[in-house]
Amino acid sequence: MKALNPSWWRSAVIYQIYPRSFMDANADGIGDLPGITSKLDYVAELGVDAVWISPFFTSPMRDFGYDVSDYRDVDPLFGTLTDFRRLLERAHDLGLRVLIDQVLSHTSDEHTWFQESQSAKDGEKSDWYVWADPAADGGPPNNWLSVFGGSAWTLHEGRQQYYLHNFLVSQPDLNFHNADVRRAQLENIKFWLDLGVDGFRFDVVNFYFHNQSLQSNPTVDINSTNPSAADANPYFKQQHLYDIDQSENLGFLQDVRKLLDQYPGTTSIGEISSDDSLGRMAEYTSDGDKLHMAYTFDLLGPRKDAAYIRSVIANLETRIGDGWPCWALSNHDVERAASRWCKDSTSDAFPKAALAMLLSLRGSPCIYQGEELGLRESKVARADLQDPFGIEFWPDLLGRDGCRTPLAWSREVNGGFSTIKPWLPVDKAHIALSVESQKCIASSILNSVKQLILWRKEQPALLEGDLELLPTQSEMLCWLRRSESQSMLIAINLTADTLREDLPFAEAKVMQGHGFSGSIENGGIVLQPYDAFFASVH
Repeated sequence: MKALNPSWWRSAVIYQIYPRSFMDANADGIGDLPGITSKLDYVAELGVDAVWISPFFTSPMRDFGYDVSDYRDVDPLFGTLTDFRRLLERAHDLGLRVLIDQVLSHTSDEHTWFQESQSAKDGEKSDWYVWADPAADGGPPNNWLSVFGGSAWTLHEGRQQYYLHNFLVSQPDLNFHNADVRRAQLENIKFWLDLGVDGFRFDVVNFYFHNQSLQSNPTVDINSTNPSAADANPYFKQQHLYDIDQSENLGFLQDVRKLLDQYPGTTSIGEISSDDSLGRMAEYTSDGDKLHMAYTFDLLGPRKDAAYIRSVIANLETRIGDGWPCWALSNHDVERAASRWCKDSTSDAFPKAALAMLLSLRGSPCIYQGEELGLRESKVARADLQDPFGIEFWPDLLGRDGCRTPLAWSREVNGGFSTIKPWLPVDKAHIALSVESQKCIASSILNSVKQLILWRKEQPALLEGDLELLPTQSEMLCWLRRSESQSMLIAINLTADTLREDLPFAEAKVMQGHGFSGSIENGGIVLQPYDAFFASVH
């Protein structure tokens, strides 16, 4: 059963499940809720504390569930509300908390709200979405762009007005300046709380409000963090001052927190994609009256050099105050870390070292399904692409299908995911790394990750300690985690080279039980390629 600790989320390891690709229980080639339920024992055995389940709500699936047409029901592809209740009950029996996605900023254009809003300018819900008159030349009211390409505005012939969509044309943005919209979304959150969920991951949480002046965004020449994406997608060439990140968002997040506080032990994670993600993270998790945690993309990009990672950690520690981060290296929207950060396709050691870093940071780590198996990005043929983002920008950007291919459970056909052809092909390389293949090998990536997660549970410094970055002369990452009862020195090597750094403490006792071989030799820390080091210090 669930523990009673209301702050459980601060020390939790969260496991993200992408329903379409986790397990197919009804043999239609698409994962579903009964499939998730059938594999919860496996998830619990990993030692994680909670699952985050990506959207399974009623949807036309043009963006695979992130275009909701009914916030209070399960899409038949995934099952029924009864199936969800069974999933929730089984998870709680296993001691797992359940967090679900909430896509509040926009709906599907098939939602009844939009159907009513588009029908007339003076109806009850006419102002529930962001509508604007054409510019003087008849074009869009400003230069705002869609993340998925093109203008963020589409002309509706019936109303002779443009509506805003930060994503697909079929995903109109709700008008959060309308109090009725805010109340309706709070009621939708309450519906799932009453069913017994333990919290929410809020999609694009900084996109709820727009600036009502509709002022155009200034442009920038390059995107310094991801220039290749900026070259392919003009969205990243704008400074997003007016379409997202508006100050009114804070009041709504406070209302969300007041609702969650009526259900002790629940929590919230906000996804933030912003020009200043760390600033928004600090702002949205401060003072204990908004989000519990915030989730950024700062470790989901191409850079893994020590200088960059240190700068991300240092900036967060400087700015976060009393807020709390949720860290991730992979998810359903980005290339898997094992491919993005490691070009050695034969390395079993890198995925372990990357997760050692993730599990050693101050904050709540989130592991994406298959990351515990060391899965690399799948190469999906052009003819098999499903993702509208990938289809739009192929071949410059390959989209998100490569990180969404079905999980391989065994060496059986389709990796044991389904008895028929899956919605995306199962990667043959993933079948070789299947759960069944790794379970019986003591040194496998899977068993090493289990060992590390379980070991972390016994380390107060990693669960609740402060973090102090320590300087190094090499690519070695090094920091101190310190709680009232424990001080721990951590060093991580994410390179293919052997690294050595002087030991920053006169005395250090190398810790055991975590599965890594980092050692002290001649007064220095020595790390083999893709290795980690943990020591108790005073």
